[in-house]
Amino acid sequence: MEAAGAEMMGRTADDGTMGIPALAKVLAIHKVAGEIDRWAASNQVAVHVPVDSPAANFPMCKRMKRRGARVVHLVAPQMWAWGPWRIAKLRRLSDHVICLLPFEEAWFRARGVDATFVGHPVLNDVHDASAALKDWSEPVAGSPKVLLLPGSRTIEADRNGELLLEVLRAIRQDFPQTTAVIAAASAQVAERFYESAGALPQRTTMMVGVIDQAAAWCDFAIAVSGTVTLDLTRARKPVIGIYRASRIACIGAGIMLRSPYRLLPNILAGRALVPEFVPWCGSSAPIIAAARRMAGDASWRKEISSGLDQVAQLFAGHDPGTESAQVILRVAGLADGLINK
Repeated sequence: MEAAGAEMMGRTADDGTMGIPALAKVLAIHKVAGEIDRWAASNQVAVHVPVDSPAANFPMCKRMKRRGARVVHLVAPQMWAWGPWRIAKLRRLSDHVICLLPFEEAWFRARGVDATFVGHPVLNDVHDASAALKDWSEPVAGSPKVLLLPGSRTIEADRNGELLLEVLRAIRQDFPQTTAVIAAASAQVAERFYESAGALPQRTTMMVGVIDQAAAWCDFAIAVSGTVTLDLTRARKPVIGIYRASRIACIGAGIMLRSPYRLLPNILAGRALVPEFVPWCGSSAPIIAAARRMAGDASWRKEISSGLDQVAQLFAGHDPGTESAQVILRVAGLADGLINK
């Protein structure tokens, strides 16, 4: 947003967190919300566009609605996955919801919330593969080529770093020529991975910000659950999703989460297309078994790639940035044609 010309009043999303550490984040967001509200008192807001995170955004939406602003949620809250009782609050505090997943539009409209599916930036936006080439170093030759994705938050690298390397070492027991790349989302995540997991195994390379190159390079990936699984879908590359959590968190997820699947490719496919262990508090043995099978079963990888292609086709023909802007302008009462200016 800053690169596109937005004036930043604060930074609350540079490194997300969960659990008890999130309390400090909540306080920081509350402080920024107060500053925005004071700014809005003397600067009339036509449209407020909250992004994701209903818990953080609903209080701000309430303030903006009181000041006469229209509210357009960019990225629909995942109420279909958990907390559907929040729909009444969303309906009261929103004028429109922009959806990134194809089934969400009908889900929200059926519950009285105006919604529009616009595609997903990971799958629809043009990616400049050359932009990160300077950060890409050709890994050591070998097979299979395994991509490890430790997540976008430092806390995820803490929880999953050792597990990722344990699975990699198990693959190498059956396939000694395995070569691996760890693609960190940021330098902070890379540093935390080193701190939590220690020295990297041989024939393993750590890189930062190379997801497109790494996805194109690998035979399959083992990824901490998140949007990155859509990067693998875009590349039509098989993925095993993991997320190490406490036993209490696993029990809570079983109670709270309504979707039968946790990983986006499986949610979109409506079936267990790729292996998922999210959240996971048990033995690493099932994860290792899935990884060993994926390393040695090329026909299974091909079957998964075909299924991922079908998932990616659900997003064909959309332009998320333009379509989202058109929705915002329409809600604001401005002509759609202004987007072209």
